[in-house]
Amino acid sequence: MPSVDRDQHDVDIDLAQLFRAVWQRKGRILGATALVGVLAFVGANAISPTYKSDAKLLIEPREPTFSASGANSATVETMPDELNVASQVQLLQSVDLIKQVARELNLNERTEFDPDSSPSVITDFLVLFGLKSNPLELPPEERVINAFKEKLAVYQVDKSRVIGIEFTSQDPKLAAAVPNTMIDVYRSLQSGAKLDSNSDAVRWLETEIANLREKVREAEQTVAEYRSSAGLMSLGSDQSSFSSKQLSDISTELARVRGERANAEATAENLRASIRAGRSTETLDAVARSESIQRLRATESQLSAQISDLSTRLLDGHPQMKALRAQLAGIREQVQAESLKVAAGLENEAAVARERETQLLAQLNTLKADTARAGEDEVGLKSLEREATAQRQLLETYLARYREASSRLDKDSSPADARVISTAIEPQEPNFPKVLPITIVATLSTMILAAVAVMLAELFSGRALRPTGAVVPVAVRREEEALPQQEAAPDQDRPERSTDTPASLLNVAPDEDLVEEMEQAVTAELPATETAEEHDEFSIASVANFLVEQETRIAFAISPSGDDGSLGTVALARELAERGKRMVLVDMTGSACPTRLMASWRDLPGITDLLTGEAAFADCIHPDRSSTADIVPQGNADIRQAMRGADRLSMIVDALADVYDLVLVECGPANAQGVARLSRNGRHEIILSAPEPRADELAEIMVTFEDVGYSDLVLLSVKTPPSRHARDAA
Repeated sequence: MPSVDRDQHDVDIDLAQLFRAVWQRKGRILGATALVGVLAFVGANAISPTYKSDAKLLIEPREPTFSASGANSATVETMPDELNVASQVQLLQSVDLIKQVARELNLNERTEFDPDSSPSVITDFLVLFGLKSNPLELPPEERVINAFKEKLAVYQVDKSRVIGIEFTSQDPKLAAAVPNTMIDVYRSLQSGAKLDSNSDAVRWLETEIANLREKVREAEQTVAEYRSSAGLMSLGSDQSSFSSKQLSDISTELARVRGERANAEATAENLRASIRAGRSTETLDAVARSESIQRLRATESQLSAQISDLSTRLLDGHPQMKALRAQLAGIREQVQAESLKVAAGLENEAAVARERETQLLAQLNTLKADTARAGEDEVGLKSLEREATAQRQLLETYLARYREASSRLDKDSSPADARVISTAIEPQEPNFPKVLPITIVATLSTMILAAVAVMLAELFSGRALRPTGAVVPVAVRREEEALPQQEAAPDQDRPERSTDTPASLLNVAPDEDLVEEMEQAVTAELPATETAEEHDEFSIASVANFLVEQETRIAFAISPSGDDGSLGTVALARELAERGKRMVLVDMTGSACPTRLMASWRDLPGITDLLTGEAAFADCIHPDRSSTADIVPQGNADIRQAMRGADRLSMIVDALADVYDLVLVECGPANAQGVARLSRNGRHEIILSAPEPRADELAEIMVTFEDVGYSDLVLLSVKTPPSRHARDAA
């Protein structure tokens, strides 16, 4: 029976045949579908239902507003980040939390959470033979925890700070109770952790505050002692020293005394100048302030008024007039004398001020020196004051924190940083199994798989393949597989084939007579000839024995007569394949005779495509249709272009030799130089395939091969008369 090309180049899939095959087997398909649907329905109902419920928790900071005061009350709490939320997810799955939930709900009393307490027969069998560890070796609490974890799912809702808690159980009430209990336990643990933290903080702060109070007292006492020893008395809230204050006061007094001295000197000088010049001194401030001068001026004014009044009635010589004028002159002399006294008093004041100025300057210089020394002492004082101030501020900070931590010691004053946004409710419908969806999916899957199985059977059997008509296959039956009708009536015309015949059975090649005649020469006449010449050392059997004994891996076959010699090479390849050798023949001929004899299709990729790089290595190796040997056909690429890459042939042959027991390269009527160029590695045999060799021709061929370095050639002589078609092919 002819073989079919594995690449399916010349066939198409007949979709109509596929659907016809499915329709023809619709009864079986529907029966299997109905059976699986019923089994799925019964099996789904037989499974114990499980229920699922979930609760959701929002992670956010929650601080009581009354616990902080002052600046702390305005502080904005930092929102939890991605890692914080992920950490809370792990906390919800912690063993300690699960243990507490299991104790509160008494899960150890439920068989659902400790199924290993009553192991099945299969489990006992596996434990007996050591295929499974004994589950009863684990403590009951650990078995409950393992079962709990298998039913629990804690996850973070995408792009949010929400954590979901899902739990699956055979009891719907328990499925809702577990998430709610987990949330309560979680919040209690969080609140307890805050209380513990506050209690620890209070205890620590009490000790630190006591130590700080002692440090502050010692620092302030050190400041006071240093201030007293250095004489740096603090005056007022400005923290200025006593010496600085004295220096400031003396400087102010000195400026005042200097001003008074200058004023007294100027006033006295002006008064004396006015008296000497005989000018009136009434306008001078110092004179105006003198009470005696004011009284004398008043008396002078009265006398002047009397003189003016009497001058209207008395003459200047009148005694009364003279007496009044004499009194007026005396008053004026007294005024001048008093003015001189005032000037003398001003001069005395200036002298006193001058003396006072001298004393103040002396005191100022003394205080400057004292102030310089006090500045050096104040450096140390300020250092001590800074230390005392820092200790005092730290004490005040600890006191504020102590008051805040003390206010949070109550249980309700430290809520957990989580808020429940969705509690778990008791589910009304089971989560698994979903009877209707399972039945529908099983039914549809069975129907689809059954239809696919029918289609695959049609494809592998070839009934769903039809020829494309693009390339005509060259498929030839071997003589021993010929139809009985052909043996009974060899001269009768062959019946026409049905259009439904698979492509591998078509026999409509235009060179059919040529191929059949060449095939007959190889499969019928050659065995008869070899039987007659079984003792001939140049026969196919002898050459095959030689190659097997020598463990030859690579052999190049030369056929000077053309396709007649290629027939012998093909026969040799099949002979070696029948002996169990993994055999491959490489067709390097120009006529592609080995390809026509061995390949299933004429247009298969081969050595030319491999040399030009147009095909992959695996795509160029094809099976022989009449033996277990393989062939690398001539190929479809341009031969001249392929020969440009002939240098790669040695690498290709070496690669094939790593896989096959023997690589046989049929070169056709090639000359010695061409074979030498193709066979560079030297690890091979040269086979001369000549059906009817003449002595002179053999001698000439031997000489040409000796010239290129080949002294030993293996002669393959198959005495078969070439047919007319073979001569035409050559």
